[in-house]
Amino acid sequence: MSELLRAFGGPVLRARMRSVPEDFQVDELPAFEPTGEGEHLLLTVRKRGQNTAHVARRLAQWAGLPEMAVSYAGLKDRHAVTTQRFSVHLPKRVAPDLALLDGADIQVIASTWHNRKLQRGALAGNRFGLVLRGTEGERGAIEARLDEIAARGIPNWFGEQRFGHGGGNVEAALSMFAGRRVRKDQRSLLLSAARSQLFNQVLAARVAQGDWDRPLDGEVWMLDGSRSVFGPEPWSEVLAQRLADFDIHPSGPLWGVGELRSQEAAAALERDAMTDEVSLALRAGLEQAGLKQERRALRLRPVGLRYEWREADVLWVGFELPPGCYATAVLQELGEVEAAAGQG
Repeated sequence: MSELLRAFGGPVLRARMRSVPEDFQVDELPAFEPTGEGEHLLLTVRKRGQNTAHVARRLAQWAGLPEMAVSYAGLKDRHAVTTQRFSVHLPKRVAPDLALLDGADIQVIASTWHNRKLQRGALAGNRFGLVLRGTEGERGAIEARLDEIAARGIPNWFGEQRFGHGGGNVEAALSMFAGRRVRKDQRSLLLSAARSQLFNQVLAARVAQGDWDRPLDGEVWMLDGSRSVFGPEPWSEVLAQRLADFDIHPSGPLWGVGELRSQEAAAALERDAMTDEVSLALRAGLEQAGLKQERRALRLRPVGLRYEWREADVLWVGFELPPGCYATAVLQELGEVEAAAGQG
């Protein structure tokens, strides 16, 4: 993330995060109310220092079921304290004692029955509470930057988690496109990394021009809180007001088969940002894999952003983000925030 451009100027702080798991708290925001009936046990689990897949395996072992019987809406950070839902398919509606799951790293805080398995992406978003320690920087400048983020939003970067350790997922995707065989689950991960790399390149070009949150001729608009897009269409006072109200956002391509929906200046910028040799290889690989052209908002507004100084050099920042968006993109706009030793 440190290599990405900042929309609001140079860094205003240096700090470290994840000194302890409690410094990075994430609570999943549910997208639906349970039915209270059915054969899928819906568990709300608080985990500490554990990744989502490991917890899913623990739940499968607890229930005496194969791992495929356990589902979750999204992946959550390991070096954190997070709350998220899991569903366990129990056709006979007989569950072992929930107390057997409780420990220092996992706690079941709610359980109920539901009539469907939990689908990937079935969440309304995530609520973050981040503690930055050893914070260096002028307090007034830091607070001004946070206020600007709250008012204008930020570039909607794909975060470093998407690219793997040292950014190796893009290189692995190129290798896969060249013929290396990979597991099915790894294939999906690498396709996402390739798409994310191309999107970030387009977004970087928009940030460099200063129009990541402003319209270009031929813009395709994305409705806030959805995947629905419309346009291009002539610029108007109505669009200007909707943009100012965060009802719509400029969008960038998630590459795949087909023509770009954008036109004119927007399309020209998108093509120009993806013409180097690596980008052409990524584009060809994604097309060969059969992915279709899609779009993603270029702008992201952290909802309910608030902050407080807990000590002279300890800053707490809280906000909510939609699914698929990254807290590290918010921290990127503040400055150099590094994970504590051993927590990268």
